Amino acid sequence: MTAPLKTLEADTTAAMPAIGQRARQAARVLALATTAQKDKALTAIAAHIRRQAAAILAANAEDIAEAKRGGANAAFLDRLALDDKRIAAMAAGVDIIHDLADPIGRVTESWTRPNGMLIERVRVPLGVVGIIYESRPNVTVDAAALCLKAGNAAILRGGSESQRSNQAIHAAIAAGLSEAGLPADAIQLVPTRDRAAVGMMLAGLDGAIDVIVPRGGKSLVARVQQEARVPVFAHLEGICHVYIDKAATLAMAKSIVLNAKMRRTGVCGAAETLLVDRAVAATHLRPLVSMLIDAGCEVRGDDATQKADARVKPAHEEDWTTEYLDAIIAARVVDGVDEAISHIERYGSHHTDSIVTEDKAAAEKFLREVDSAIVLHNASTQFADGGEFGFGAEIGIATGRFHARGPVGVEQLTSFNYRVRGSGQIRP
Repeated sequence: MTAPLKTLEADTTAAMPAIGQRARQAARVLALATTAQKDKALTAIAAHIRRQAAAILAANAEDIAEAKRGGANAAFLDRLALDDKRIAAMAAGVDIIHDLADPIGRVTESWTRPNGMLIERVRVPLGVVGIIYESRPNVTVDAAALCLKAGNAAILRGGSESQRSNQAIHAAIAAGLSEAGLPADAIQLVPTRDRAAVGMMLAGLDGAIDVIVPRGGKSLVARVQQEARVPVFAHLEGICHVYIDKAATLAMAKSIVLNAKMRRTGVCGAAETLLVDRAVAATHLRPLVSMLIDAGCEVRGDDATQKADARVKPAHEEDWTTEYLDAIIAARVVDGVDEAISHIERYGSHHTDSIVTEDKAAAEKFLREVDSAIVLHNASTQFADGGEFGFGAEIGIATGRFHARGPVGVEQLTSFNYRVRGSGQIRP
């Protein structure tokens, strides 16, 4: 039998402003907390996650059972599922964030004016970060740990499908905060499935929320961008490309393409489109396509790709703009690196794109001209991950151009102010 959810469905309109007020109060405490205090809390959170693994797994099993009854596909279930290995990775991620340098109070620039005034640019917390996300319960830990390290309070609104898992994880986070003497209200989980709570967060909770970070599908991000009345770290869907250049070795191309698509099909860094240079289509296209199909991936291709393997299905215009998050990939032949770049500019989401080539000039051209948050040479798109960048974790991949771009880690969750030190100067 499915366990009942602990929610506050009764009065969302009253509960949400109270959450915002408590977060704002906690944010002031965190902004002034020492590195030692924050690190003590992170150590305690990691310990409580490990200690409460059984309870977290039991809650996750209930979420999985409900999702299966609702007809969720395999990729969705993979995003939702936790096991011992993933819980261990969550705790290890908190340990890594603990070991990162504290960005708060760091002087990033300083200079002295002719009148003798010293001006310093200093990193400060953003304040209260609202995170709206879907499916993956590990985001609860990543978001909490990153915000805590950067001195921010957080209001987390996870997907309804993972609410039991999120509640169990949040219990470990709250215990860790309390053990370290920091307010449990510093990291709050919205305790309702009511979609009205999302709308209230997007409106800013009466000024309590300073920035919104959406992490989810196209419909969620579209709603956030339409309705938000506070700044947003934009995270568009991951329409990621792998381009196989004429100077690519087939062995490397096969290894990268298989990993980029099939390692985990439900992550935002999974490749959704394969582009192959016409100059090597005769030698590279069929092996790549056949490899994918044999691995269980559906391939939708242009005429040339369909001729390479009879199992390829015809690609339609919408396939070039679809984030499948499943074992499906669109494939086409292009006339060299310039047409590959043009295709990515027209159809891509400025998330993550990769070129496979031994031609350094082609690689540099691709790296310079592809306008995406992450651009790779001879590496899988699945490296689009804050942990792989050395950030410990990430809240998401920002595809916009303001403030943060790429993996949103500790440093990206800070702002700055100017501190001016004078000796009696007045302005003439």
